[in-house]
Amino acid sequence: MGVRYLLDTHVFIWLVLGSRSVPPSLAEQLSDPDNELGVSAISAFEVATKVRLGKLDGARPLGDLWQSSVERLGARSLDLTSDHAVAAGALPWGHRDPFDRLLAAQAVVEGMTLVTADLVFGAAPGVDVLRW
Repeated sequence: MGVRYLLDTHVFIWLVLGSRSVPPSLAEQLSDPDNELGVSAISAFEVATKVRLGKLDGARPLGDLWQSSVERLGARSLDLTSDHAVAAGALPWGHRDPFDRLLAAQAVVEGMTLVTADLVFGAAPGVDVLRW
């Protein structure tokens, strides 16, 4: 078995929508069948919320196609649990974005590497991050 990756919301969007923001070498690494990809339920909530608020119109099509988009990437959906929520609330990290806090905590609890382009995760204690 390879590496267990949790995709940050923007990475999931970029992979699904074919953005050039994900380096080809990283996309290849993530598509390796020996690696496990996870997409959090919190990402679904984040996308739906930001689309509703008009902050992420480009991701509007994902609302109706969420699960099929996850499956097309060869990923699995990860439910959010009370363990993740408690860990997110207790995480000694000054970052206040609840979506990021929940993703960081879920990565820790599940023993996954968080794939992100966001520099803010570098300061999250205990979070294994793959960042470019």
